[in-house]
Amino acid sequence: MFAGDVMVCRIVELRHKEVINSTNGCRIGFVDDVEVDTATAQVRSIIVFGRPRCFGVMGRNEDLIIPWDDIQLIGQDTILVGSNIKYQQKAKKTTKLFG
Repeated sequence: MFAGDVMVCRIVELRHKEVINSTNGCRIGFVDDVEVDTATAQVRSIIVFGRPRCFGVMGRNEDLIIPWDDIQLIGQDTILVGSNIKYQQKAKKTTKLFG
């Protein structure tokens, strides 16, 4: 929903948005939770839960807490975050069948 040039978004709608690092285009994940300062009623950060290890049997990686100030843009489907986010996707191992 748009109000003038500003997009109005509910917290529930943030959960359906994918978080992307704007520096390298890496997909970080989807918003799973938010931190709200109850004294000022302001959203302080968004949280992306860590990825499951070994199908969840070995627990999860650490959650990624992204401060509100690091968010550059909230679009209709995605959230772009700044370069302060230290997240890198592990490279897939490739094996040669022959040779």
